[in-house]
Amino acid sequence: MSHQNKLGQLFLVPAPLDFGCEVQAPLTDVLPAHTLQTAAGLRHWVCENAKTARAYLKRVNDLYPLVDAIQALQIQELPREVHKKGDHDGNRGPAFDPKTLLAAALHGHDVGLLSEAGMPAVADPGASVVRAAHDLSITVVPLTGPVSLLLALAASGLSGQNFAFVGYLPTDAAQRAQRIKALESLALKSGQTQLFIETPYRNQALLQALLQHLEHNTRLSVSAGITLPDASTTSLSVKTWKQRPVTLSNQTPAVFGIGR
Repeated sequence: MSHQNKLGQLFLVPAPLDFGCEVQAPLTDVLPAHTLQTAAGLRHWVCENAKTARAYLKRVNDLYPLVDAIQALQIQELPREVHKKGDHDGNRGPAFDPKTLLAAALHGHDVGLLSEAGMPAVADPGASVVRAAHDLSITVVPLTGPVSLLLALAASGLSGQNFAFVGYLPTDAAQRAQRIKALESLALKSGQTQLFIETPYRNQALLQALLQHLEHNTRLSVSAGITLPDASTTSLSVKTWKQRPVTLSNQTPAVFGIGR
């Protein structure tokens, strides 16, 4: 897509939630036709990883032919330092200039922003590119698709009227225990649901830490493999969790939540 005499648009293109999983859900089960058709029509992309972006676009191409050969698409990667540390730091801005990634839009071409799973810029990098688009008067268009945090929240039975996503918990055991206690105190006093995630291979370790440090009556929700055939959500008091031992897959992404 291109536009003469005007700026291109920045499309926020959701990806399926099966990144890194052995089983992939059909794209048509999790993404509407309009999102897939829009993705198929884009020549310019900003993403976390070009290899996985091409793999996703190959799946799109099986349903809706791409506007150009995958090898001919212009795919730019976000700097690696923003993948884990994030690319949004308030008014201080990111450690790189995201406006350089939007040169195509300044020349009238639409650009797609893609993360490896779910909605870009939500629990994933990309916010700096979105902010730069606004600063450059480039229209930002979020497309419809799965957002793991909201799906997990809806399935949890925890408060969906007041909630926060707090990212990853510390990997150091002592720091993690302190963080768990602080989040629990906030959740119980304010009623604000606390959502967080973990690298899949640490799922079970985090679950055990939560069961060790949370109070018996605190409700803990775990949603694993959302949108996949073996998807599950378990939401119980910590006391009940301990009576029903559960082993989480270390290959399946999970969203954790605590609250009243």
